[in-house]
Amino acid sequence: MLQIVNAVDDVEKLFEDGNFKLEYWITYIDSIIPKHKNIFLEDMEYTIKNGGFNFENDYLPVLNALLLNKDKRVKAVDSFARVTENLEKKLVQTFGQSLDAAIILYVGLCNGAGWVVNLDSGQYVLLGIEKIIELNWCDINAMQALIYHELGHIYQMQYGGFAREYEKADAYLWQLFTEGIAMYFEQKLMDDDNFFHQNVDGWLDWCDANISGIKADFNNDLTTMTHSNQRYFGDWVNYNGQSDVGYYLGARFVQWLNKRYTFDKMIRFDISVIKVEWDSYLI
Repeated sequence: MLQIVNAVDDVEKLFEDGNFKLEYWITYIDSIIPKHKNIFLEDMEYTIKNGGFNFENDYLPVLNALLLNKDKRVKAVDSFARVTENLEKKLVQTFGQSLDAAIILYVGLCNGAGWVVNLDSGQYVLLGIEKIIELNWCDINAMQALIYHELGHIYQMQYGGFAREYEKADAYLWQLFTEGIAMYFEQKLMDDDNFFHQNVDGWLDWCDANISGIKADFNNDLTTMTHSNQRYFGDWVNYNGQSDVGYYLGARFVQWLNKRYTFDKMIRFDISVIKVEWDSYLI
């Protein structure tokens, strides 16, 4: 059963004189997901340490923008309500079964516009409104894509194999595959195999025209890919002038797999199968 939670209606309590206060946020997050504030804090600290960011210059402006962009916040909340209304029914109609998860619109620490976490109390889709506003993903299409994509990860967790531990090249090939599964799930709920919310200013046309190069470059990068140098996953990375290209490639890879395998079979694959299929896809 899906649980829907809007935890952003009173965000003003997280600020003092227009500035975000981390100590207020800690009390806030404990009221939503008790005893798990460290997953958010540690993610922020890791990103600051490894990504060349700092809290005052990179995090605080994004968080303070919550107060400055009330219109966008209201729009995002409305989109969240519209997308989640009758969502469980839509899941059953499309995939034959629902999910046991909570979808929470909350104020994070720039952990991500959409973030799936698996805790002792269950599985959560966490939607960080501060990142949603920063990325201007407040409209209903962007909210649909965001929620559907993260639910795709949960679907693979609950009905297939998701939390598999791999290292080095295998880890990034697995990431490509799991993001492709989530993209497939998202596109089926949108009833559009060419739906990518990133498609702005000719992004999709560019990706389609350059797919051979994207495939080859991703494959060549696998042996040296790290968290800090990967250029395929995230709005902050750059692959030949484009961001989020890994989501495009993952989607096309899974669509190619779907010509021979059902979705429910694909989500049970492990890395040994994916490596064989990836080599075939490259040909």
